[in-house]
Amino acid sequence: MTVPHKVETDTAAAEVATALRHGPLEHRAAEFERRSASGARGVRLREEPFLTQLDLRTSPGSSSAASVADALGLPLPAANRVSGDEHDAVLWLGPDESLIVAPDGRAESLLRTVRTAQQGGSGSVVDVSANRTTLRLSGPMAREVLEKLCSLDLHPRAFGPGDCAQTLLGRVVVVLWQLDHEPGYRIMVRCSFAEYLADLLLDAMAEFLDG
Repeated sequence: MTVPHKVETDTAAAEVATALRHGPLEHRAAEFERRSASGARGVRLREEPFLTQLDLRTSPGSSSAASVADALGLPLPAANRVSGDEHDAVLWLGPDESLIVAPDGRAESLLRTVRTAQQGGSGSVVDVSANRTTLRLSGPMAREVLEKLCSLDLHPRAFGPGDCAQTLLGRVVVVLWQLDHEPGYRIMVRCSFAEYLADLLLDAMAEFLDG
């Protein structure tokens, strides 16, 4: 029997590949720390790379959608809303499209779970984890930083914890997700635009570092 050996080899190869990964902004971690500010007018920036991200397509109100929600243990969200928390969540992206977000290493198990739930119905699920990295912007002045770059109304009466939107920051399309009241945000951006977006955010943060 050679199957156990193959499983061990595949597992070892996966562990090596994981160890060799580098986030697109990993080399700027110290810079982000240095250019963040604390206190009443503080704002902080850091990268959260390698989050599991699955693009889910399913017809709203269908039996397949209900099965997926049951399998995930999370209702599929209403427009521009998030179901779950920062650890396990489903974000609304469009009328028939959602983004499943989970910690690193969960893609394969979640793909199996969702595909099993979709059997016999319509829909699809695709691993898009490598498509985007995530920036976390938090602190009392985080909203003011974003308002320099984004045309959305981010006032708490219009956009608060559990809200999300696909929008532009500068000239970059992102998924913007407010996590809490601090406020803290996740900004999910294509890896090829991560450097540009980081520069925009750091520039917008500069006045609070000086203060």
